[in-house]
Amino acid sequence: MSGFGRPPSKVIFSPTPPERGSFPLDHEGECKCVMTTYLECLKKAKGTNDMACRLIAKDYLKCRMDHQLMAVDEFKNLGFQEEAPVPVASKVAVGGEGSRLDELRRENEELKKQHREADKKAAAAAGEK
Repeated sequence: MSGFGRPPSKVIFSPTPPERGSFPLDHEGECKCVMTTYLECLKKAKGTNDMACRLIAKDYLKCRMDHQLMAVDEFKNLGFQEEAPVPVASKVAVGGEGSRLDELRRENEELKKQHREADKKAAAAAGEK
C-alpha cells in the first residue's frame, strides 16, 4: 500500500524533436500580409481545402523561406504538387501582392462558371434520356 498514488519508479521519457526543426515566429511581420490574406481565404472557403487558399499558403511558405524563417525546401516535400505549365496568354503581370489575390479571385470565378456550364450540360443530357 505504500506505492499507491505514486508514479512507477522506472519511467523513461525521451522527447522527440519536430521533424523539420524549429519554426521561428515572424516577430518583424515580414510575411504578415500573406498570412492575413491566407486566413481571409480560409474564412471565405469555410475551412475547405480550396485551391486558391493552397496557392496563398504556398506563397506564405515561400515568404518564410525567403526571410530565413524556415529552412529552404522543395514544395513537393511540403505537400504541394508540381505545377503544370501555364499558358502565356493566361499569365497576369505581377504588380504586388494585391494583384496575386485578384488573379486568384478571377481564376476562382472562371472555375465556378465552368462548373455551372458543365452542370447545365449534364442536366440537359439527363433530361433528354
